[in-house]
Amino acid sequence: MSDLSKLPGDLEALEVRLRQDLSWLELPAKSWVPTREVDGRTVVDVVIIGGGMAGLVASGMLKRMGVANHLVLDKAPAGQEGPWVTFARMRTLRSAKVLTGPAMGLPALTFRAYYEACFGREAWVALDRAPRETWMEYLIWYRKVLDLPVRNGLSVNSVLPRADGMLDLICSEDSKKEKIVARHVVLATGRDGLGGPFVPDIAKSIDQKFWAHTADDIDFAMLRGKRIGVIGAGASAMDNAATALEGGAARLDMFVRRRELPRINKFTGIGSQGVVHGFAGLPDEWKWRFLNYAMGQQTPPPRPSVLRVSSFEQAHLHLGSPIADLKQEDDHVIVTTPKGSYAVDFLIFGTGFKIDLSNRPELAAVAPYIRLWQDRFPTPAGMENGELEGSPDLGGAFEFLERQPGSCPALSKIHCFNFPATLSHGKLTGDIPAISEGADRLARGIVRSLFVEDREKHFASLQAFDTPELLGDEWAEDEALFELSSERT
Repeated sequence: MSDLSKLPGDLEALEVRLRQDLSWLELPAKSWVPTREVDGRTVVDVVIIGGGMAGLVASGMLKRMGVANHLVLDKAPAGQEGPWVTFARMRTLRSAKVLTGPAMGLPALTFRAYYEACFGREAWVALDRAPRETWMEYLIWYRKVLDLPVRNGLSVNSVLPRADGMLDLICSEDSKKEKIVARHVVLATGRDGLGGPFVPDIAKSIDQKFWAHTADDIDFAMLRGKRIGVIGAGASAMDNAATALEGGAARLDMFVRRRELPRINKFTGIGSQGVVHGFAGLPDEWKWRFLNYAMGQQTPPPRPSVLRVSSFEQAHLHLGSPIADLKQEDDHVIVTTPKGSYAVDFLIFGTGFKIDLSNRPELAAVAPYIRLWQDRFPTPAGMENGELEGSPDLGGAFEFLERQPGSCPALSKIHCFNFPATLSHGKLTGDIPAISEGADRLARGIVRSLFVEDREKHFASLQAFDTPELLGDEWAEDEALFELSSERT
C-alpha cells in the first residue's frame, strides 16, 4: 500500500478541516453512560465484532453520540480487516466513486475528500471507480483520524448470556484467553456473518484439493498453466476468473446455469432515500416481495469485470450449463453439463454465501433462540426463498428477537449489523451506499437502550445536579420603592 506521507495533495490540511468541522458541530458528544463494574472489571458498553467498513462506521456513530466506552475487535492484523486486500479480487470497487459511504454526513470524511487530498482534483475527475487497495487505505485513514478503539488480532470464540442481563465474550489472542463483559454486542461481520460460503453438495464428490470458494485464500501462482473451471458468473466469479487468467491459466471455462447473463441491477435502478429510510416500514409481505423479486433477477457482474475476462482468448463462457456431475480422474476433474464434458485441473466456486447459524460457533449459546422469518411469517405462495426464510427477524436497532418470548432475553443486546439484516431493514448493513444511515439507526437504538436501562442513575444525577444558573445578585432589591408602593396600597 502507499506511503501516505509521500503522496501529492494535502492530507494534513484535510485532517485539520475535519477536526474543525467536528469542533463546530460539538462532536463527538461528551461521554454520558454511567460506568459499570462486575467482578472488579469495567464493563464495556458496546463491543463491535468486526473492524471492516461496517464496524468502523458503527464505532464512529457510537463515539459521535457519546458512547465512549466501546470497543471494536477484529481477528485480522491491522490493515487487513474485511475483504478488500484479502479475498476481494476486483480491480476497483463496484460502487460509484461519488457515494459517500461511511462518511456520516461529514464532507471532509468522504472518500472523495480523501482521494483529492492524496492525489489532487484532476486525478479525481479522471478516476472511474475507487481502486480496491486505495479504498482500504481510505478506511485505514478513517480509523486513524476518528481515533476509533480497534483491537486487532483478537478472535471472539463465544458470546454467552449472563444472569445479570449482560454478555460475556470469550476471546483469544494467539494462545491467550481473555473475557470481556459487555452490555451490547454488534455483529459487524460482513456478508457471511451468520453463516459462511455456499458450496453445492456436488463438490463433496471430489477431493477438496481440486476446488476452492471465491472467499478462500487461493494461491493463483499454483494455477499458472492449468485448466481452470469457474462455477457461477456473479461479480466474485468474474473477478476470480480474471485473476486466474492474469496469473497465466492455460484455459478457463466458466459454467453458468442461466441461459444469459443478467444485465440490469434492479436495486440500483430504484435507489433513493425513500428506499433507504422507507423499506423498514413496509408491511412484511412487501418486504418479501421486493427482495424475492430482486434476488430472482440477480445482480449482473460489473461490465469492467466481464471485459477483464472476455479479453482473454483462452476464456470460454458456457451459458445454460448447470453442473450435472463432477468426476475425479487421476490429477484432474471432469465437469459434466447438459452441453458436454470438460477436463479441468482446478475448480473455483463463485456460488455466494448462505445463512447458517450452525456455522458460527461463537453464537452457539444463543443461536437456538434466534427468531427467523420462517418462524413467524408464512412464505407467500410462489415466492419460496430459502435465504429469506432463514434470515433473522430483527428489531428496530437490528437486535435479534426471541423465537419464544422469555427464552433468551440477552438477544435484545446482540445486534445483527451485517448482510442478513437486509430483509428486516433493507440494504443498510453490507453495501457502501447507505452504510452511514444504517449505523445511525443502530447507534440511536443502542443509545436509547442504554439510557432507558440506566434511568435510575440518570434520575439520581438530575436530582443531585446543583450548579446554580442564578447567583442571587442579578437584581438589586429597591427597598425604598417597595415601601412607597406598600403605603399607597
